[in-house]
Amino acid sequence: MERTLILLKPDCVQRRLMGRVLARFEDKGLNIIAMKMMRVTPELAKKHYAEHVKKDWYPALEGFITGGPIVAAVVEGLEAIRVVREMLGATSGLKAASGTVRGDFSSSRQMNLVHGSDGPAAAQREIALYFRDEEICAGEPTIAPWLRAADE
Repeated sequence: MERTLILLKPDCVQRRLMGRVLARFEDKGLNIIAMKMMRVTPELAKKHYAEHVKKDWYPALEGFITGGPIVAAVVEGLEAIRVVREMLGATSGLKAASGTVRGDFSSSRQMNLVHGSDGPAAAQREIALYFRDEEICAGEPTIAPWLRAADE
């Protein structure tokens, strides 16, 4: 099983899309094994977006992500990172395909509702930024045999 971090960004929370977005991951058969609502501090934003801190547009990004509450979640499943990213769609809501989260709910290049880790190393690093080990409630749901073959 693979894990990834999902952040429902302030625009998602303010627009009251949290349940609709999370339901898509559950409908897909992914397991939400940790979740909390919180505020991203400027310090946490700098750690999360470390590769972007020196860029001209970083202050606006920090202002956005710290501008309201978010929901952080850890999602687990087969190929979870790829599956989640495909479900989210292109980074720009203006370019995201219909049927994806951003394609269905975002009409902005920048306010794109959700973050998903872009690879295994990023997922591991990002999960550790938002969750302590004891906050992760891993376990096989009883419905698992109906979601995937036994050898997957």
